Amino acid sequence: MNQANFGERYFASREQISQVVNGITELARDTDTPLEDLLSTTALEKDLGTPFLFVVCGEVNAGKSSLINGLFGCELCKVNILPETDRVIWYRHGAVPRDIDTSPSLKECFQPIDFLRDFNLIDTPGTNSAIEGHQEITQRFLSIADLILFVFPVTNPWGVATWNLISALPQERHKRVAYIIQQSDQREAADLKIIAEHMSELSIKKIGIVPPIFAVSAKNALEAKRAGASRTLEESGFPALEDFINRDVCDSSERRAALISLRSHASTDLRKIEDRIEEKTRTLGEQNHFLSSLEDEIDAMRERLVARLPCHLAEVAEVFEREAVCVTRSLRKWLNPFLSVFRVFIGDRTGSRIESLFIDRLRIAVEAVAESDGADIVAACRSHWDALDARVKEAIGSGLDEQEPIDKNLAQARRRFVQSIGRAAHLAINNLHVRKELEADLRRRNLALKSFTASTLIFLIVGATFGIFGFQSLPTIFCYIAALFAVGGALIALVTRRNIARDFQSSLLDTCGAFAETLRADYEDALHIFFQDYTSCLNSIRKHLAKQKIAIEPKLTRWQQLFLTLKSIEQDS
Repeated sequence: MNQANFGERYFASREQISQVVNGITELARDTDTPLEDLLSTTALEKDLGTPFLFVVCGEVNAGKSSLINGLFGCELCKVNILPETDRVIWYRHGAVPRDIDTSPSLKECFQPIDFLRDFNLIDTPGTNSAIEGHQEITQRFLSIADLILFVFPVTNPWGVATWNLISALPQERHKRVAYIIQQSDQREAADLKIIAEHMSELSIKKIGIVPPIFAVSAKNALEAKRAGASRTLEESGFPALEDFINRDVCDSSERRAALISLRSHASTDLRKIEDRIEEKTRTLGEQNHFLSSLEDEIDAMRERLVARLPCHLAEVAEVFEREAVCVTRSLRKWLNPFLSVFRVFIGDRTGSRIESLFIDRLRIAVEAVAESDGADIVAACRSHWDALDARVKEAIGSGLDEQEPIDKNLAQARRRFVQSIGRAAHLAINNLHVRKELEADLRRRNLALKSFTASTLIFLIVGATFGIFGFQSLPTIFCYIAALFAVGGALIALVTRRNIARDFQSSLLDTCGAFAETLRADYEDALHIFFQDYTSCLNSIRKHLAKQKIAIEPKLTRWQQLFLTLKSIEQDS
């Protein structure tokens, strides 16, 4: 057995508790949870980080230094036939070897040996030495020691100086005492038993109790540990002493109580952090609910505007009727008899031009209506936005982010709204096929005009031919006939112009309702897109809440890991 195994269970529990405490401290800082100072680094070092303090006392050449070397398996203390320890020596851990003469009676020896991190050793001069001042230093360490080992040489376990020091110990220190009979290899087992019995009787007389007594051979133990000889180590008597140190010192009720107390404080603080995380989660839920309520408000605004659609569609119908009348006037002008005859020869595109004119005029007119509606929507959204900042700060604690100004966003949304309605109007007119009947009427009219025009020209040509050949009356007759066809064509042109314009206007007005209904769905979609654009202005809130959620989730995961670790420690205890 080597020094690394001393307090193995205790140190494992201490390490786990330390990790949990450090984790709780970091998590408390990350969650802004106020904790008591019981889990501070200073408190942790005080409760758990303090090394065990072993004090070794005995007469000169009792084997104190050898005991320390044998116990920890290395030559930490000098050993000689002559007294080597002329003052109290405090062995502690240090990164580099160094000795500090703290006082004439005390020397601190720092060594880079791992077990010194957890065990400090006090090697004292002989209780019967003539060195002055060491008694006061020794008494100071005796009052705080975790274990006091009184070493007796097997040749003389009755040293008065050592027993007097034992008798002077306060009663509360007795439970920290153990008696060591050194150099046990020089006596038989029966002799060692008798010596132990006599020491027990003397201890009863001196302090009223018998502390644990161990007969050991430190020299054999050190050699056995170096050679890895377990049997020799067993014969040295050290395993029993080491088991006692493990059980009654390292795993003492006081140290366990400190662990349990710290674990209890850790559990309490972990619950505080849990409450804090739950509070933040609840607050985040309320903030998400607030965001949902804002989105519901925006949806309600949109629904109110959708409810006004009949009024808007009536206005659109009026615009449609007005533009139908205007386009019909243009059609009448376009169907001027002389122009119509002229187009008989060059081709007639009246239908497509009238349709294009109607579409352009209607789109412009509908966009004007949409522009007015867009201005109303922008005003409503702007008013809602102006009242929103204070509400957001109160509910979320963070104001609205206006990296992109709201006026710019609303202007863009309004422009897209108007363009969307204009495109919808264009498609709606195309779907109505307003020129289909018009072109059929125009074809019939043009056919009639072609017939009259051709007849007129034919009779004129015939009359001219007769005139060339000298006929006196026939040219006149044929010219009159040509004139009759010309007058008839003009009358047909005038009558058909009136009828076509009337029928065209009537046809347009008949499609007015269908146009308005066709535009209804497009109008609703445009409104939906507009309010989607407005709702996107709340993205700063969404990003803020998303960051909050992302920040909470790993903290909750860390809390769960700490909770499970703490529960595991409690179950293993």
